[in-house]
Amino acid sequence: MKVSSLVHLLVAAVAAPAAAEFSWKNVNIGGGGGFVPGIVFHPTTPGVAYARTDIGGLYRLNPDDSWTPITDSLGTDERWGHWGIDAVALDPQEPNRVYAAVGMYTTNWDPNPGAIIRSDDKGATWVSTDLPFKVGGNMPGRGMGERLAVDPANSNIIYFGARSGNGLWKSTDGGATFSKVTSFTNAGSYIVDPSDLYGYNGDKIGLTFVTFDSTSSVRNGATSRIFVGTADNITASVYVSDDAGATWAPVAGQPTKYFPHKCKLQPTEKALYFTYSDGAGPYDGTSGGVYRYDLTTSTWKDITPVSGGDLFYGFGGLGLDMKKPGTLVVASLNSWWPDAQLFRSTDSGETWSPLWEWAGYPDMNLYYSIHTDKAPWINTGFLSQDSKRLGWMIEALEINPHDSDHWLYGTGLTLFGGHDLTKWDTTRNITIHSLAAGIEEMAVLGLASAPGGSELLAAVGDNNGFTFKEAADLLTSPQTPWMNPMWTSATDVDYAGNKPNQVVRVGNSPGSPQIAISTDGGLTWSPHYGASNTDHSGTLAYSADASTVLWSSGNAGVLRFHTSTATTYNPGSVVPSADSAEGVFTPVDSLPSGAVIAADKRNNSIFYAGFEGTLYRSLDGGATFLTVAVDPRSSTTSMTVVAIKDMVAHPVVAGEVWVSTNIGLLRSTDYGLNYAQVGEGSITNTEQFAFGLGEGGSKWNIYAFGYGLNGPRLYASSDNGESWVDIQGLQGFGAISANRVVGSASVEGQVYVGTNGRGVMFAKGVVEGGDPGNGGGEDSDDDEEEWCDATTTTSAVPTTSSVVIPTTTSTTLVTSVRPTTVSTSSRVTTASTSSTSTRSSTTSTSTRFTTTSSAPITQPTERAKRWGQCGGINWTGPKECEAPWTCQKLNDWYFQCL
Repeated sequence: MKVSSLVHLLVAAVAAPAAAEFSWKNVNIGGGGGFVPGIVFHPTTPGVAYARTDIGGLYRLNPDDSWTPITDSLGTDERWGHWGIDAVALDPQEPNRVYAAVGMYTTNWDPNPGAIIRSDDKGATWVSTDLPFKVGGNMPGRGMGERLAVDPANSNIIYFGARSGNGLWKSTDGGATFSKVTSFTNAGSYIVDPSDLYGYNGDKIGLTFVTFDSTSSVRNGATSRIFVGTADNITASVYVSDDAGATWAPVAGQPTKYFPHKCKLQPTEKALYFTYSDGAGPYDGTSGGVYRYDLTTSTWKDITPVSGGDLFYGFGGLGLDMKKPGTLVVASLNSWWPDAQLFRSTDSGETWSPLWEWAGYPDMNLYYSIHTDKAPWINTGFLSQDSKRLGWMIEALEINPHDSDHWLYGTGLTLFGGHDLTKWDTTRNITIHSLAAGIEEMAVLGLASAPGGSELLAAVGDNNGFTFKEAADLLTSPQTPWMNPMWTSATDVDYAGNKPNQVVRVGNSPGSPQIAISTDGGLTWSPHYGASNTDHSGTLAYSADASTVLWSSGNAGVLRFHTSTATTYNPGSVVPSADSAEGVFTPVDSLPSGAVIAADKRNNSIFYAGFEGTLYRSLDGGATFLTVAVDPRSSTTSMTVVAIKDMVAHPVVAGEVWVSTNIGLLRSTDYGLNYAQVGEGSITNTEQFAFGLGEGGSKWNIYAFGYGLNGPRLYASSDNGESWVDIQGLQGFGAISANRVVGSASVEGQVYVGTNGRGVMFAKGVVEGGDPGNGGGEDSDDDEEEWCDATTTTSAVPTTSSVVIPTTTSTTLVTSVRPTTVSTSSRVTTASTSSTSTRSSTTSTSTRFTTTSSAPITQPTERAKRWGQCGGINWTGPKECEAPWTCQKLNDWYFQCL
């Protein structure tokens, strides 16, 4: 079978120009933040090296130890899995040429085939060849390798070891096409969990590496001897061909107990070095070994550094010093306690020296110092809190072939390394640094920017979260992550609209309360003891005055915490009693599990919610919700045409709430009673969206991930959604359904995107197209003051009334669910198109969703109008009603003119 190249020439010049010029860059969280499973140095050209990540793309090394992302625009919504890098190969004869195998999952989570991408300019532009199977850059065994290799004697010959039982593949035209090597028959039989038939652990790991023996003869223009590893510890795991790939056989005398992770050639010694583990990695492995294979005598030697009770881990990382034959470093794959261990040998594995030793438990002799100057939060939140200072999941380890002092190794947290490795042989006191500057590999799960509060709050996977108090802090790596409590991940964050320094977050680590509160804008935190030890994950909505936390949890439905004794809850003041309804989170029975929620940012009593085709509203601080809108098709068909995905209340305007659906954005300016579809036809199938301060500082832009003129991308509107422009440009963000977005509440035209694998990106620009409008309310100059005054704008809350969304002619759109991964400069284009989106000619029979009883929107006056609020706890507006209406108490928080 031959696979022809689908030639996607990724050249910036042919990309669709953005009408709004937004230049994207990373917020500097720094330190990587995720797993780096592979590092490669060019064997003949100094200064050329690459690091691959499992969900954040490929990076190129810079002279100052920083890294540049080079696959950002490959991460389009259509090919979001191309940020998963399963293998990297360099051409020994061409220093500018780089290859990578891309694709994130071999499960059905990633619907696209894998591909081999290639570049002749160090990643500035790429050409892609699709494969007839999937590639698993974020699957088990991703630290093995490298699975991709270029023949050192012939640049046209490339081998790739596939997963899923797909075997060995070969290109003879420099990666333009690939054909299966039918003579290689052992495709690897090991499955991590055979019972997980269609899940993450249920696929075959497949082949594990391809290594050419450059010391062997050249046959018909190709290197004659090639070694290939397989995930098979029953039959054989290492195979060799001595006839340039025509035939293959197991290598005689090989170890059979474990799986080979790394195989590297030391040409001067004419020897291969192997690391083995009894698991595929990167998380597992309780035993393993290190072996040397002599190419001259065809003999194996066990050179494992430890044995007996000291051998409780496998081996992954393997670095050879090409300038000093016989010198190598190996790493434990997973020594979870007390720390990882690294060993160095200068005599081909005859003897070893460890990087630390026991000095009589619990004291340790550390033959290194470790520093995280470029990412201080790594030390504050991790190294100083845990015995595991050297790391975990160490599969990537390389010594610069041109500099024996320069080395790098990847962990599940960052990329470490240094420039004095040879001191290990003398003073035994090397210096290790976090050298991941420029690598931003975090899955962002929640974002917020609070007017008058912190500029950016980022909830992230694996590293909990970070606060950037001011816009000036965005390019400085934080001193600390979110701590006290420190969870594996934070899944959401929100602030109180009237008290922006009051912030709430939620975590995913049951066993302790998974809600935390901050009273200083997210700089410091306290556990919220009203949360149980079992409820976790999900999303949050914080009431305007910080008295109520609404929590759409990941495992216990919608929950609510409310305090009436204090406007601001101090979580550390008391430990609530389980008998007190006010002291704990209680279920909100009127909302379905998984509901999308939002709090009105100015009115403390109002919450909004949505689920599938139904919209809800609460007038009593989230205690009870009533239905305000229903899609009539939800009861008659198996698919809801209006599928609610996100809800956002205006940051400074009371009563204005927007809803993201698969037919586009809906807007209400009367506390969620009436909804109108905005920009109808110009943007559809929207995902997360947000407001951001617009031009002039009194207007508000809207940023939305959705389908517009240029397809699924990030769009912006300055005219309340009537027209939209593509502001994404050349930057890839991955799957739009997995992204988070928030506009800055203090910097005009600045917007933040939280990606699933490339951290937080931000850009600043002017959103062109359409009248900037007034940021809220009706689009007229007469209403501008009403909707821009954040301190006084409070529309009267109408009575609750059932709303029916009439059938429209909009086409039903089905979204595919992309998994959010918790562990990235060119673009695929075929034509140039304009990026300015205007309203589509597509028409709909419905532009407004109306109620059976309407309610006016009024300015607060000395007398409230009918339906208006006229009292309640913390109410500062009018307390008398226009005649003939009287002020009637509905609850402690809400009195209404009836």
